[in-house]
Amino acid sequence: MTPMSLRLLLSSIFAAVAMVAATGPAVAQIGLPGGGLPQTPRLPALPVDPGSLEATARDGVQRGLEAPARLRGLVRRSGGALEADPWGWPVVRGELVAVDLSPEGRRRALQAGFAVVREERLAALDMTTTVLAPPRRLSLGRAVERLRDLDPEGSYAFNHVHAPAGALAEAGPAAAPVSAPQGGRGRMGLIDTGVDASHPAVAEARIVQRGFAGPARPASHGTAVASLMVGRSGGFSGAAPGAELYAADVYGGSTTGGSATALVQALAWMVENEAPVVNVSLVGPRNAVVEAAVRRAAGRGMLIVAAVGNDGPSAPPLYPAAYADVVGVTAVNGRGRVLPEAGRGPQVDFAAPGADMAAAGPGRGYVNVRGSSFAAPLVAGLLSERLSRPDRNGAEAAVAGVARTATDAGAPGRDPVYGVGIVATDRRVEPRTVGARGRLSR
Repeated sequence: MTPMSLRLLLSSIFAAVAMVAATGPAVAQIGLPGGGLPQTPRLPALPVDPGSLEATARDGVQRGLEAPARLRGLVRRSGGALEADPWGWPVVRGELVAVDLSPEGRRRALQAGFAVVREERLAALDMTTTVLAPPRRLSLGRAVERLRDLDPEGSYAFNHVHAPAGALAEAGPAAAPVSAPQGGRGRMGLIDTGVDASHPAVAEARIVQRGFAGPARPASHGTAVASLMVGRSGGFSGAAPGAELYAADVYGGSTTGGSATALVQALAWMVENEAPVVNVSLVGPRNAVVEAAVRRAAGRGMLIVAAVGNDGPSAPPLYPAAYADVVGVTAVNGRGRVLPEAGRGPQVDFAAPGADMAAAGPGRGYVNVRGSSFAAPLVAGLLSERLSRPDRNGAEAAVAGVARTATDAGAPGRDPVYGVGIVATDRRVEPRTVGARGRLSR
């Protein structure tokens, strides 16, 4: 291979890397909406010699796109309901999703043998999602490429499945849609598993629940996160006790729960109910459908807060935290040190307590939690104190206001480990003060 051809190959590879990394923000991630919807990057299909410099570079790009092993495991445990995209990320089997499919795009897809499975108009986001099934014997990877070739101006994606920023606890019986109204200190949204509204930590909060993958079903993860947002009971208090919580369960005990389509439906519901701050302690890959919904929700003044994930500092950027319009949060322990398993990169805006801390646990007790899933709701609570209604300018001011309270950590100034610094240390509840037992990770 000549030096010129090598440079061309490497530039193609680095361009693919840039497509993945381009979502990182420069300051707080609530930037103005960008241009067209991003697609899953296509790596250059050029022949390379194994062991050569270009092969090593290409392999590095490939590893940077691949799903962490924990998320790949969801496919194996799904009983066939899920399959893997070309990089190992779990997706709903046999489904591709189009955003705002044009009449011409629809015509070409149907002519090529694709079938419309379902379609939904999300008026709150001014967005229509169309789920398509590929022709028989055509893999999903080949099918999405075929759609993009048929309709280059269209936006198509896999129906990726997102997971709580760690293991998903078993769901319990269907949750009551509303708990007894109490308090009245603002409103927040939660997209997660269902919440056990009868738990003492959140029993005094007004929780409105809705399921987007079947009836809402309480589970440990969503209940713990909700308690850190609006909980209040005895010695325990969340970041914004007494606030009204709209909780969207995107799992419902389903093996295909956490799908991209469920997430965008939940975001539309949050917009309809004017939730100014929404916490999403879930992780997955970059997805054009979810990114479109995030951009449009943020454009309507909503602040979306998300956990950066717990798959290690070398893990690829995880979404929604890494979208430009989302506030990404990492976790620190009781001594203010970042957790070694926490994600790192430009998507980190804030660090907050996420270990050596109590949250609602199974039954009526409390557990010691660990992970960025439990740091994000504390930051959401801080932001909700500064943003009483969806407002674009107000959202930016709220993030700037919380940033001014941050304690710098790590390298001076903003860095990829702590973001602008540590906040919400006063919102951490010592496990021993509420008799916490056991541990809930991630």
